[in-house]
Amino acid sequence: MTRLINGLIPHFFKGELTGTVCVNGLDIKQQELYNLAGIVGSVFQNPRSQFFSVDTDGEVVFGPENIGLPKPEILSRKKQVVQELNLNYLLGRSLFDLSGGEKQKIACASVAALLPDIIILDEPSSNLDWAAIRDLRDAMQLWKSQGKTIIISEHRLWYLKDIIDRAVYMEKGRIVNEWTRQEFSQLTEKELKSYELRPVTLEERYIRQFSNVSKSGDENSADQRNLETGIDGDELLCLTDFYFTYTPRKYLFVKKKLTPEDEEICDLRIPHLQIEKGKIVGVIGDNGSGKSTFLRCLCGLEKTCIGTVEVSGRTYHGRQLTKICYMVMQDVNHQLFTNSVLSEVLLSMEHPDEKAAEKILESLDLDEYKEKHPMALSGGQKQRVAIASAIAAQAQILLFDEPTSGLDYRHMREVAELLKRLAAEGKTIFVSTHDPELIALCCDKIIRITEGRAQEVG
Repeated sequence: MTRLINGLIPHFFKGELTGTVCVNGLDIKQQELYNLAGIVGSVFQNPRSQFFSVDTDGEVVFGPENIGLPKPEILSRKKQVVQELNLNYLLGRSLFDLSGGEKQKIACASVAALLPDIIILDEPSSNLDWAAIRDLRDAMQLWKSQGKTIIISEHRLWYLKDIIDRAVYMEKGRIVNEWTRQEFSQLTEKELKSYELRPVTLEERYIRQFSNVSKSGDENSADQRNLETGIDGDELLCLTDFYFTYTPRKYLFVKKKLTPEDEEICDLRIPHLQIEKGKIVGVIGDNGSGKSTFLRCLCGLEKTCIGTVEVSGRTYHGRQLTKICYMVMQDVNHQLFTNSVLSEVLLSMEHPDEKAAEKILESLDLDEYKEKHPMALSGGQKQRVAIASAIAAQAQILLFDEPTSGLDYRHMREVAELLKRLAAEGKTIFVSTHDPELIALCCDKIIRITEGRAQEVG
């Protein structure tokens, strides 16, 4: 539906289109796509796909520059959207250094700078922390007060219940129900489950509890708390002297022991951390706090990370970690390589087994797509393909970076059940997430990353 409104169908995505789609009184079939771009602004589910610059400032002003606005007007619009979206701290940054949530914010700003009449947001909250979601909600309320029409495709509903005027429920390409704001906010739990929708009262049911977990943990470090449990060493996963910096300093990586001054310049600083094997660990923290960096280092994907991981009495470091870890990235487009969903899963298997691969796909509701090209799937379906590949890899440690972004309630619940099943088989699982529903469903422990430091908080 969103592609019909912004004109990507039929001008980019080809197919047979019958009927009429009118935007501001204009038939989209009769308009050039560049004309519609001035009326309809779109923030895609994957914000990287709409970036044209290498830095945040250039990206925010890219649209106004390309329509030939005078420099004073461009700077005025930049100042306006930066203020509206609370983005001052992201100015002057490389886009390549941003977290997924920070990229989402810049994409919103670049679209808002064009001052379109209609703004389309595709899963805008999928990678945002709570503060950023509230900033987004405030921005949408502001845009609404300015007379703009906002269309949101979304699975997370809690932050929308007080600001939407109308909710439309789609199933298999058809509109099957509509609600007013009042009707939507009064949907019962039974009704929500029948539509496979997430709760609309999440703020009351989860966020208060989630915030308390995040802030009420004692000040002891995660390793101190685990050391007191008396768990046998063979049943622990131990991280020792784990350090990483985005601006490598060669002298750091030849030292046997870093000084406190050395540690301070590192972006990730975990002197010691112990996790019980076979547990599901939720990794939480604000956008840009270091959650994805922690997972990449743990998986052996960051060359300049130093430190060791001890599992069952064996010590691993650097690239050796890739032998025991498998990571599902935040942007799964980076790890889809083959021409079909089935072959994608088979690729992860040390000894390809088609029947086993099909069973994994069936458990994730992907069996009907097994012959489809992975890149032809929706964002949520791609996410499930990557999860299927992780299961097929049979690694000891599985790392998931925002695994439920783009997933509806049913598929989010199925992912949680799969993670619990894998943990029961002895896998140790780390889940970086902003999703309190997922944490409530499956996580045994919670680690909060703050400015590169890890603390066990639940």
